[in-house]
Amino acid sequence: MANPIIPGISQAEQDLLYSKLNAYNQGRASFKEAGTYLVALPRPGHPQYSLWIYSPLSERHSIFYIHDLSTDIHESLRIASTLCYYSPRCLLVVDYNAKRMQSNGDDLISFGKYHGHFLHEILRIDPAYLTWIAFKFMPRIPKQERFMQIAKIYHSVYIDMQQRQARQHVANRFLGKEGDKIENLTLTVISVRLEDDPYKTHVKGATPYFYVRQILKLKDASGNLITFRVTARTASRESCQVPSAEHAYRTGETVLIASARVARNYMAGNNKYTRLTYVKLMQPQ
Repeated sequence: MANPIIPGISQAEQDLLYSKLNAYNQGRASFKEAGTYLVALPRPGHPQYSLWIYSPLSERHSIFYIHDLSTDIHESLRIASTLCYYSPRCLLVVDYNAKRMQSNGDDLISFGKYHGHFLHEILRIDPAYLTWIAFKFMPRIPKQERFMQIAKIYHSVYIDMQQRQARQHVANRFLGKEGDKIENLTLTVISVRLEDDPYKTHVKGATPYFYVRQILKLKDASGNLITFRVTARTASRESCQVPSAEHAYRTGETVLIASARVARNYMAGNNKYTRLTYVKLMQPQ
């Protein structure tokens, strides 16, 4: 991909800028594999540089707007490279391409409290809702399947930006004091342990009724460790087996929590854990 001519700077300044950008991109993944971030040049009526993402996940219209940067190329690249520094994706400077970059409405929300807003707006103001769309929204028609796919692309941008914030904070801390209310958590399951609830499990006649608990260990984007229990509401005929009517959590699964209370904080080895109670999972809106 040829480097475009950057307006307003000398050839020597442009050569130095592209040399620094090449050094920044060393060791990062191929755009065919991971996609890439794009800094688009200003265009008529739009004097600012802008940040975009190209993703190979999208079969058509594969470039999506993130936000505007600055009218200065150096400041624009400083902002973009800082936001995306811990991402495996490269950062490229490109000409604005109206055919490939103009939205065709696939990234417009058609339901809920953000009806009529674009996904890039929700990335900025309510990333938890964006995460719900990416992983919990149930598409009913092919157009909605593409919409969910685009939400996953924007969610990957959010994760890249969270990586930067995570490096700026000390990982593995307690989320709060006992009794504190915690809201809007995006967690990843790192282990699941099953056990029978001894207080609810019983035998009726000759038939055992097991109420299975899932003991979840999770982490947030900063590496903080969280645990909580999910007890099945229906009985299983087998010990330590989640009944088919209940959701069985899996390692690597994303869990969205609307609110919870801190039950206690404790240490296990050198790790700090926050145990949650009164967990309310995020519901469709």
